[in-house]
Amino acid sequence: MTLTQLNYMTAVAEFGNFTLAAEKCFVTQPTLSMQVQKLEEELGVKIFNRSTKPILLTDIGEKILVQAKKITEEAIRMQDIVSTEKGFIGGEFKLGIIPTVMPTLLPMFLNTFIKKHAKVDLKIEELTTQNITRLLEEGHLDAGIAATPLGLDHILELPLYHEPFIGYIPEGNPLHSIEQIEIDDLSMTDLLVLEDGHCFRNHVLNLCQLSKTDSNPFDLKSGSFETLINLAEEGLGMTLLPFLHGNTLTESKKNNIKYFPEPAPAREVSLIYYKSQLKLPIINALRSTISSIIRGAIKFENIKIITPKKI
Repeated sequence: MTLTQLNYMTAVAEFGNFTLAAEKCFVTQPTLSMQVQKLEEELGVKIFNRSTKPILLTDIGEKILVQAKKITEEAIRMQDIVSTEKGFIGGEFKLGIIPTVMPTLLPMFLNTFIKKHAKVDLKIEELTTQNITRLLEEGHLDAGIAATPLGLDHILELPLYHEPFIGYIPEGNPLHSIEQIEIDDLSMTDLLVLEDGHCFRNHVLNLCQLSKTDSNPFDLKSGSFETLINLAEEGLGMTLLPFLHGNTLTESKKNNIKYFPEPAPAREVSLIYYKSQLKLPIINALRSTISSIIRGAIKFENIKIITPKKI
């Protein structure tokens, strides 16, 4: 029994297909199939039911998979222990970032980070908070960037920055002429928000303390701030944006930005990782790079953190 065989078996279980598993493992399909068969022969059991599509684990195969994952994960952790002890900042690192943070934050730090830490093979994916936490638990991600606090015992959080909310109120809206926007000015009959599944939606609803029954007169399902801005421009309401997103707007659209008086409502954005994670040199390097860059981009002294509770 070898780690390679266990990795091949795990890949087949994940994809339900020997060909896809072989592509994932960068080997030929016959090579992968032969190694899985040797593992079955050594154990004296059938791990997979090859007559089904997709290929499914047998009952004993399900139990073997649990142990195989534990063994391969511990082998990886042995490598991580050595890297951590040496302070080595390198190797593959899988990072998930929520959709309302990725478009603005990633361009700010990525180029600086990869130049400074060229030995890190950074794999980045846009994911919801729910998927990030699940993949962290399953060992498919090394860290995530999400709005916090999450209140999960097994997930550790390293705050990166606090990002205030801003209002986007175009001309023609009755609130456009005000200098600052107040929380009491917000009404769901005029407020455009992201679709379910985005924590920024929950931030906004928690801020307004509104229920789903107090809603816009039309049903909108969009995960794009640009869509909300364009609808607001058409006279269909106003919206709230994260502070950094406001910085990406054209100068003409920036004239429609309204700020809250301090303490401004804000969200906490953190680097999160599973409590047993050992790739701490890379995690600390990411935190250092992002924190140093973001420090000059957000200049609010007094803020009020809005917890992203599920609505």
